[in-house]
Amino acid sequence: MDAVRRIAVVTGAGSGIGRSVAVALAEAGWSLALAGRRADALEGTAELVRASPGGASASSGAQSGASSGASVGGAAREVLCVPTDVTSPEEVAALFAAVREAYGRVDLLFNNAGSFAGGGTPVEELAPETWRQVVDVNLTGAFLCAQAAYRQMKEQSPRGGRIVNNGSISAHVPRPHSVAYTATKHAITGLTRSLALDGRAYGIACGQIDIGNAATEMTRRMEEGILQANGTLAPEPVMDAADVARTVVHMASLPLEANIPFVTVMATGMPYLGRG
Repeated sequence: MDAVRRIAVVTGAGSGIGRSVAVALAEAGWSLALAGRRADALEGTAELVRASPGGASASSGAQSGASSGASVGGAAREVLCVPTDVTSPEEVAALFAAVREAYGRVDLLFNNAGSFAGGGTPVEELAPETWRQVVDVNLTGAFLCAQAAYRQMKEQSPRGGRIVNNGSISAHVPRPHSVAYTATKHAITGLTRSLALDGRAYGIACGQIDIGNAATEMTRRMEEGILQANGTLAPEPVMDAADVARTVVHMASLPLEANIPFVTVMATGMPYLGRG
């Protein structure tokens, strides 16, 4: 596997888990297409890829193509930055067109872009506009990217590939005042199951990683104190996002004859198994 160039698309790659996964995939020898709203954030991730063991060079923009980097395991490591709003069908189509032009195929999509807008807002106060924003990013955006990857994987030669959706502990149990986020993460589970079933005939595997309390900007407040189900505020332990990244790399490294449909990676001491 290491001697063959493998192409990964990572959405939400400008920060947090997406950034950690992109770096880990590059270190494992994958060539990358980084997608996210902000070009400067994507370039920041590309800089980390270049600085990681083995190095790599980067290109920005949908039309720029990919630059060859240092060899890892016999395969050139490459990175392409494509600013993308995943809620836009046109921009998602442009993303995958750029990947086809640069690399010719897609072997992995890490469907990671997400929004926690409205988190902490009681259900009776949540604005319909905020609900739609979260659904558009977390669910519709994931669908659009999965659909585009699926189409590419179905038609390319050799055929097939893998989609890994970023779910959440909230795909199992909610936090207080998180109705929009929780609803979308439950829906991601349905998306994962349907893609895994429909992809069988074309060598397309789909799995989901449900993450609990990875240390990112989004979870920083957990260490200070976050609302619990009993109405109290309590700090919660977190884990390094690199631990999540290693899990995604493992899922991605499996042959297409094998699949991890669902896996949960969480901070050991977080109040998940004890909720309820």
